[in-house]
Amino acid sequence: MTVIRPIKYIFVAAFAYLALIVVLGLFVWVLLGLVPGLLVFCSGLLVAGVYHVRNLYKLVYWLRLPVDDAPPMPRAIGMWDYIFADLNSHARNASRRQQRLTLALERFREASQAMPHGLLFLSNTHTIEWVNRQGEQHFGLEQARDQGTPITNLVRQPDFVRYLQEGRYEAPLTLSVGRPITRTLMVHVVPFSEDMRLLMSEDITQGERLQAMRRDFVANVSHEMRTPLTVVSGFLETVIDGLDELDKDDIRHYLGLASEQAGRMQRLIQDLLTLSALEVDEPIRHEEAVDVAALLEEVKQEAQVVSGGRHVIELECSTRACLLGNAKELYSAFANLAINAVRYTPAGGSIRISWRLRGSVVEYSVKDDGIGIAPEHIPRLTERFYRVDRGRSRETGGTGLGLAIVKHVLSRHQGDLLIESEPAKGSTFTACFPARRLVT
Repeated sequence: MTVIRPIKYIFVAAFAYLALIVVLGLFVWVLLGLVPGLLVFCSGLLVAGVYHVRNLYKLVYWLRLPVDDAPPMPRAIGMWDYIFADLNSHARNASRRQQRLTLALERFREASQAMPHGLLFLSNTHTIEWVNRQGEQHFGLEQARDQGTPITNLVRQPDFVRYLQEGRYEAPLTLSVGRPITRTLMVHVVPFSEDMRLLMSEDITQGERLQAMRRDFVANVSHEMRTPLTVVSGFLETVIDGLDELDKDDIRHYLGLASEQAGRMQRLIQDLLTLSALEVDEPIRHEEAVDVAALLEEVKQEAQVVSGGRHVIELECSTRACLLGNAKELYSAFANLAINAVRYTPAGGSIRISWRLRGSVVEYSVKDDGIGIAPEHIPRLTERFYRVDRGRSRETGGTGLGLAIVKHVLSRHQGDLLIESEPAKGSTFTACFPARRLVT
């Protein structure tokens, strides 16, 4: 606990020094005469002056030393000892306050660096005073290099410059920045003093991308459903309007075509439900040792049904090892790859389905000698509703979701999809699973 002395000690000490000099001068005056007494009095004043000047020098010298290198407070006797003690106590308190402020500032900076939002402190002239790591990434800045630089010199989008200059910060600003990578940012400015502004930025690129994907998804689903609905509606109207005039064969033909389109819509809805369930990203339920060899026999039979005898379909299982996973999901993925091969292979072509162990992975592959795929289309094949040939896909009954389902199933089983293809020479789709999923 700091003891605070009353400041009157200075006056008491000064009066005591003066009284002592006066008493000594009077004493010498009485004993030796006036002149010796005056000499003693003047000498006492001179000694007191030298004493005070010397301590003042110590104090000024100590104050001018750097704070980090300053030695302990000087020592003295009398009132100067009290003065130095008070100054020392004040310096210690200031040092403790400085340490607390420094610690608080460091904690604030650490918290700011951990925030998912970009934070920039700007002056009233929009110069950068401080920026956290997220702010550096959002705007392509560097604290050490760009501190003191107006942000409008570094981020030159007209909307952003106008937003800062107009000073109307009630609503946030959405802008796109292109460095170091293209991002969509939501920017909000909060004035917190007469000459300081806090600029907060949030990366909404993923949200914007998801919104675009939702819009595309709705548009694609609407487009895919419109055609079969139009066909079904048209044939039903034809049958209803000509019920008394059409013969049974025509009615059976029209209803058969309508049924095909209804089946197409049913398959589309089923694939949408399957894909929606896979995209929830929950852990696989009901994992078990799946007998892949038996599963592929069922896949082969389904592919033969779709083929209708127009293709040669072979199955080769060089390993009887089981795969840890969900049998229903794996069947969906494997069947999609096999049926795609049937749909995109002309009549008379061959399709080879294989299950084999190769090194540290186990592979399921479907190889065909069909129409093949141009290289520029391969990276986008697993996108929903992406088709290389839309007309052919509709003719063969495809929904445009099969490979998207395959991608999600493999991802849930730690697998990868490899695609090799060459136009007019065929394609090979390979699903690779890590050996740790094998159950022997």
